[in-house]
Amino acid sequence: MSRVKPLTDEELVDYQDIMAPSIKRLGFIPNSQRVMARKPELLVAFNALGKAVNSQTDGSIPASLKYMIANAASLSAGCMYCVAHTGGGTARTGVDEQKIAAIWEFETSDLFTEAERSALRFAQAAAAVPNMATDEDFADLRKHFDEYQIVEIVAVISMFGFLNRWNDTMATALEEEPIEFAEKNLADKGWTGGKHVTGEAAE
Repeated sequence: MSRVKPLTDEELVDYQDIMAPSIKRLGFIPNSQRVMARKPELLVAFNALGKAVNSQTDGSIPASLKYMIANAASLSAGCMYCVAHTGGGTARTGVDEQKIAAIWEFETSDLFTEAERSALRFAQAAAAVPNMATDEDFADLRKHFDEYQIVEIVAVISMFGFLNRWNDTMATALEEEPIEFAEKNLADKGWTGGKHVTGEAAE
């Protein structure tokens, strides 16, 4: 159960336009934003950041890779709310569920390209506390990505740094859809909803 009560649909009527991109990506309003809406300025600012980070240009990395990076970063940070969300989000971009489950073992799985491994390895390092990203990690990224794309990768990790801290601290309640996805595809890899499902501290 969320430590701060999320706003209801009725209370969010004035914010539908702001939340439209999230609804389009996820299919529902995430409880994280229902809580953020208690400070409307924060909700507006976060959604503007999300729109910039998620925007796709001719030079962008694939949207699917952005979600996989977010998933790997959230795994590193230990936020099971965001792991469930980004796993489901990755699936919505067309990535096979078997590959999403294998993000937990991307180094040894043959489902990933070397470029994907480089990005996911970097995500884990950059999301760790303390930060473990090194010059060598950047050198490895540059074998596969240009400067624009590296900035995108860091932007995804950084945005989820905020979300990981927000949702783990707030014990944000998981919605039905990401719970179903995670229980089906990630539970046997070690995922547990913990406080995001039961209201108790995560194991």
